[in-house]
Amino acid sequence: MNLNLSSQIVLNKIPQEYYHPRNAIERSEITRYEKMETDIFARAEEGAASIADHIEQAIRQRQREQQSCVLALGTGLSLTPVYTELVRRHREEGLSFSNVVVFNAYEYFPLQPGTQQSSLAQLRHRLLDHVDIAPDRIFSPDGTIPQDSIQEHCRQYEQRISDCGGIDIALLGIGRMGNIAANEPGSTQTSASRIILTGATAREEMTLSFGSSEPVPPCTVTMGVGTILAARTIFLTAWGEEKADIIRQTVEGPISDNVPATYLQTHNNAHVVVDIAAAARLTRIVHPWLVSSCRWTDKLVRSAVVWLCQQTGKPILKLTNKDYNDNGLSELLARYGSAYNANIKIFNDLQHTITGWPGGKPDADDTYRPERAKPFPKRIVVFSPHPDDDVISMGGTLRKLVQQGHDVHVAYETSGNIAVGDEEVTRFMHFINGFNQLFGHEADETIRDKYREIKQFLQTKKEGDRDSRDILTIKGLIRRGEARTACAYNHIPTDHVHFLDLPFYESGTIEKLPMAERDVAIVGRLLNAIQPHQIYVAGDLADPHGTHRKCTDAVLAAIDEARSAGARWLDDCRIWMYRGAWAEWEIENIEMCVPMSPEELRAKRYSILKHQSQMDSAPFLGKDDRLFWQRAEDRNHATAELYDQLGLACYEAMEAFVEYKPI
Repeated sequence: MNLNLSSQIVLNKIPQEYYHPRNAIERSEITRYEKMETDIFARAEEGAASIADHIEQAIRQRQREQQSCVLALGTGLSLTPVYTELVRRHREEGLSFSNVVVFNAYEYFPLQPGTQQSSLAQLRHRLLDHVDIAPDRIFSPDGTIPQDSIQEHCRQYEQRISDCGGIDIALLGIGRMGNIAANEPGSTQTSASRIILTGATAREEMTLSFGSSEPVPPCTVTMGVGTILAARTIFLTAWGEEKADIIRQTVEGPISDNVPATYLQTHNNAHVVVDIAAAARLTRIVHPWLVSSCRWTDKLVRSAVVWLCQQTGKPILKLTNKDYNDNGLSELLARYGSAYNANIKIFNDLQHTITGWPGGKPDADDTYRPERAKPFPKRIVVFSPHPDDDVISMGGTLRKLVQQGHDVHVAYETSGNIAVGDEEVTRFMHFINGFNQLFGHEADETIRDKYREIKQFLQTKKEGDRDSRDILTIKGLIRRGEARTACAYNHIPTDHVHFLDLPFYESGTIEKLPMAERDVAIVGRLLNAIQPHQIYVAGDLADPHGTHRKCTDAVLAAIDEARSAGARWLDDCRIWMYRGAWAEWEIENIEMCVPMSPEELRAKRYSILKHQSQMDSAPFLGKDDRLFWQRAEDRNHATAELYDQLGLACYEAMEAFVEYKPI
C-alpha cells in the first residue's frame, strides 16, 4: 500500500535540465540569479541521500587519516530524512561513527535538569542513539545552567570546537524567518555562541519538532553565525513548498541581517539542498524563460503570459508584440505568430476555468467546462482534515453543490481535539452541570462524579500538561457539534455528515502518529459505501502541522486500493484538490474557479463562524495573525482580483481547484 502518494503530485512538470543540469555551462546559465550553490532534487529522499554521501565521504576520509570528523548538527524536522539515511547506512552498510564528534547547534533555555524535551534529546532520538558514537564525543549547549553562567559556558563551547580542530560539516535546516540554528533576524555575521530570545515564529516551528504539548522555552543557547561560517562545509536543507519563499530570499536575495541564512552567500563551500517544491520560487523554476530557452507547455505559457501582465500592468488582451519582445518572451511570438494569437489562447484557457456549476451544469455543452454535465445529480464526498477545513477552503462551492441538487457528503477526517482550548471545556461542563441540576435525576451520580473529576483536572493542570482522554473526548465532541451546526446551516443532512476520527491523529500531542493502513481502511469503507462521482480533498500540503498531508495521503491511498481492487465507480469519478487558509493555487495551475457573490461570501463567513472554538484562540496561525475566516476571505478576494486584472470576469470572490489525476 502506497501511503505517500501526495509526494507524487506534480502540478508543473519541471524539465530535468532546470534542476539537474547536464554540465557546468548549463548550470552557469540557469543559476545566473543564484548567489550560492543550490542543488535541487525531484524528491526529498534523493536530496537527503546526496547530503549523506558527502557526510559519509568525510567520515571515511577522516578515518583513513585517523582523525576525528567534526559535525555541527541541527534538529529541525527537515534534517530527519538525512538522519534516517545515515542510520540506514550504519546498520546496513557498516558506516561507523566511532571517529565522529558532534556539536549540537542549539539548545532550549531554561530547561529543568533531566528533561527529555530538549534539542539534544531530539538529536539522540533521530540519530545519535542509533549509531556507534561514543557519549563523550557528543557536545551540546547546556540549557540547565544558571543564567549568569551562560556567557562563560558559551566561551567554553567555542573553545571546545576549536580544540577539536573546528567544524568539518555543519548540517542545518532553515526557519520560515531565515533563521539558521537559532540565529534570529538581527543576528550579526560575526556573532558567536550566545543566548538569544526566540521569536514567536521560530518557537512555533520548534514546537512542531518538540514532540510535546509542553511549551518551548523562551530562549535558546545557539551557535553563532560566525561559528557556523567557520565550518569547512555547510549544508542547508529545506523540503516542501512552505519553505519556497525563504529559500528564494536566501539564494537570490541580498545579504541582510533580516534573513540570517543569506550570510551563507559569503561562504566558499556552502550548499543549499532542496526538493523541487522548496525550489518553486527560484527564477530557474518559476520563470525559466529568464534564464534559458524553454520547452513550452500549456501551463508554462499561461504562467509566462500572466507574469507578463503583472510586469506591464496590462490585461491579457492588451499585450503587444513589443511587450513580449521587451520582456524576454520572443519565443512565444515565434510559437504563436503574434501577441494577438497568444493572448487569445491564454484568455480562453483562463476563461474556461470559471464555472458557477462546480458539479457540472445539467443539459449543457460541457466541452469547455471544467466539470462534465452528466451524471446529474452527482454523489459527492468532501474530505475535511479538521472539522472546519471544508467551509474555510471551499465553503462557497460546498453551498453551491447542495443548492444545485447534488447528494453531498462531508467527511471530517480527524477529531481536531487538540485545537480546542480548556476554557471551551469549562464552558460546556458548566452547561452540563447546570442542565443536570435543572433537569437531571439526583441519583445520577455518574455525571456529577465526572464533572468533579474533570473540574479538578483542569484546576490543577499546568501549562504543557497532556490532556486526559476524557478531556480530549470532550474537545472532540465540541468540534463535532460545531461541524454539525455548520453543515445544518449549509443544508447538509445529518446522515451525510461523517466523523472518521482517523487514529493517526489521536496522539494527544502536536506530533502525530504515522498514517497507517488502518487509517486508509476507514476512508476506503466510506468511499466504497458512497461510490462518489466527485471527491474533494485538501491540496495544501504545506500546512504547518502536517495533518492535511496525512489526511490527503489516506484518501489517495484508499482510492489507489479501490482501483487495484477493480472498483468500477472510479471510472466515473473526478478528484478535485482545494487549498486552505495558508496559500492559494498558482493561476497557471487552476483548472476550476468557482465565483461567489457578496451574499455567497457572507454565507461562507457565517459557516466558518459556526466553529466558535476556533475563532479567538486557534493554534498554528503562524506569523499571520488573521483568523481563518479573514484569511479565507482575503484569499478569495485576491483570486477574483487577479482574474479581474487579467481582463477576465469581475467577481466578488472566487475559490480555486486543481484536478488530481491518479497515477
